[in-house]
Amino acid sequence: MGDLLADHTTLRLGGPADRLLVHTDPTAWPDLAAELPDHPWVLGGGSNVLAPDTGHRGTVVVMATRGITTTHGPHGTVEVTAQAGEPLVDLVAHSVAHGLSGIEYLAGIPGTVGAAPVQNAGAYGQEIADSLIALTAHDHHTGRTVRLAREQCRFGYRASRFKTEPGRFTILDITLRLTPRIHAAPITYRHLAEALDVALGTTPPLAEAAAGVSADRGARGLLLPADGPDARQVGSVFLNPPVTMSQAAAVRAAGGPVNRTSDGTRRASAGWLLQQLGHQPGSRLGAGVWCSTRRVLTLVAREHATATAFTGALSRLVTDVETAFGICLRPEPTDLRDWARGQELREHPGLAVLDADTDRIRDHS
Repeated sequence: MGDLLADHTTLRLGGPADRLLVHTDPTAWPDLAAELPDHPWVLGGGSNVLAPDTGHRGTVVVMATRGITTTHGPHGTVEVTAQAGEPLVDLVAHSVAHGLSGIEYLAGIPGTVGAAPVQNAGAYGQEIADSLIALTAHDHHTGRTVRLAREQCRFGYRASRFKTEPGRFTILDITLRLTPRIHAAPITYRHLAEALDVALGTTPPLAEAAAGVSADRGARGLLLPADGPDARQVGSVFLNPPVTMSQAAAVRAAGGPVNRTSDGTRRASAGWLLQQLGHQPGSRLGAGVWCSTRRVLTLVAREHATATAFTGALSRLVTDVETAFGICLRPEPTDLRDWARGQELREHPGLAVLDADTDRIRDHS
């Protein structure tokens, strides 16, 4: 029996993998890649993964490479390269400690650096695509390691080619172009301004901005706790869904929020929609599956939970929201069963296939 996937995912669900390899040395990738199957399942921190109870009949690679290096960029900028296994929170802390602006509002997002481009990680008005200039990835279709410029990554709102071409690429490192600056970018989110007791548009000191983001995320139940009833989770389980003009008008008329995202799409609040169905923090959704004690949009696994029960809870919520509002929710966690079948993103019913290299990275704002 192989290693349990439950030991490598934050939901702590999942059966054994036939073969599990932990990749720690960036220079060893060519040798490792040569012995891998065409499409290995690549895992970062496991914080956006729903692994099946039956496990995985194949090879799983855990990306655990670490390291951050800096070089001088053009026009006084600094280029920072981080290995794929580096925790994103550590990269943010590094940039803030060195007085580099560009990702300070990503503070507190769990997951690895290699996962961030997959979902185009973002929060509080910043996205990883804003600072990323290039990344190194292994193309499993060609068997070659390639350097992709930002434009080749096809970034969108919580989207990239790594999501729409699941299993093709394994991200090995990313390079960001950051700006030496004492102060953070202007605050554009009202609740963050209120948390820091400053006006919109204020540019707080970098460290103060990052600390304020972490505190605000913690107050709203957006951090991954180390223990307690909400510890086994993957964060927000649904993307905020796109809505038509008429759907947006109906949501607003009922008192719900509708916002435009970076790609210009109108999106309703997935959490608000679930609350309209009567779900509240702490609601039970199935055997061992609950809404977190802090927010409806985060589902948690507790005693006797299974991946099958978790998947069933997600599917029922998708159906209930579509029945009540005609709006289609798209689940965020990577379902390994769908990935293994090589499917792309699917609409209701069922789970969305994201990318096997992604962690729990998304906009919690």
